[in-house]
Amino acid sequence: MTPQRKVRVLVADDSPVVREFIVHTISGSPDLEVVATAASGDEAAELTVRLSPDVITMDLQMPGSDGFAGIARVMAEKPTPILVLSSNREEVKGFRALDLGALDLMEKPVPESMHRFGAELTRRLRLLATVPVIRHLRGLRKPSKPVEVRRVRAELVVIGASLGGPKALAALLGALPADFPVPIAVVQHISGGFTEGFARWLCHESGLDVKAASDGAALAPGRVFIGADDFHLTVERDCVRLVEGPAVSGFKPSATPLFASAARSFGPKACGVILTGMGRDGAEGMRELKRAGALTIAQDEATCAVFGMPHAAIELGAIDRVLPLDRIAPALLQVVR
Repeated sequence: MTPQRKVRVLVADDSPVVREFIVHTISGSPDLEVVATAASGDEAAELTVRLSPDVITMDLQMPGSDGFAGIARVMAEKPTPILVLSSNREEVKGFRALDLGALDLMEKPVPESMHRFGAELTRRLRLLATVPVIRHLRGLRKPSKPVEVRRVRAELVVIGASLGGPKALAALLGALPADFPVPIAVVQHISGGFTEGFARWLCHESGLDVKAASDGAALAPGRVFIGADDFHLTVERDCVRLVEGPAVSGFKPSATPLFASAARSFGPKACGVILTGMGRDGAEGMRELKRAGALTIAQDEATCAVFGMPHAAIELGAIDRVLPLDRIAPALLQVVR
């Protein structure tokens, strides 16, 4: 029997101490190996072209050519899954890196979280190494044709996303007008502590009023709520709720409780959207929305970083429309007016 090939990792960080810690952590896993280290973005890109690693960890703050330059070069020359390690989880810089093509974001370790960081780092590297990365043009590709959608005017849009979601959400929300006439609630699987920074980044990218959700916050036209860490996000007729409870599909927040609550509270006057992501989260919730008469939309495979979540919902028969990312905003505009 042929032994399974190890996941080959390139580590890019200008700090020798951090590099050594990350290398030591990865080397402790029998299925992972570090193939090289880099101290600048350009060096990381050059090593990526030469060595073809399966996945890269990328620091952002490096002298000379920084992590942003490195990500841009990697995505142009040798598209490879990139995990960004950020030193400040509330800054928008990490989300700029996702917009350039990095797939995931983690906070750099602090002394009290070293053990947790190591376990989470190796888990994510294994996951990211399975993702096929392709070049996607930033933003919307061209003016979109109208999309025929049905019937009842929607009063709420609910969105679920995971791996690749931040970039997709920025493109989708950025294509909506500032006077979008209904509220939007979003569950995005993201590292703990990054929600506030993520909301600020989306606000800047879109021009909409994007906030980290707080319990009881009022739904309002054009307001976008992002699910908070360690709570499920749900909706009532006039507000959002943060709900405790076990993880669903391995996630908290999970898209399924959000979609299910929208089905209960808004019925056919809701619209559900499921974007790029790995796994099956949100599929059952989308089925509940469809059964309630709501319009359900899935991002298509060609524009997804990972087609897992949309595919799972499609397999359940829970989706009315499968659309490229650049056609989802026109569909939403039609259904809310």
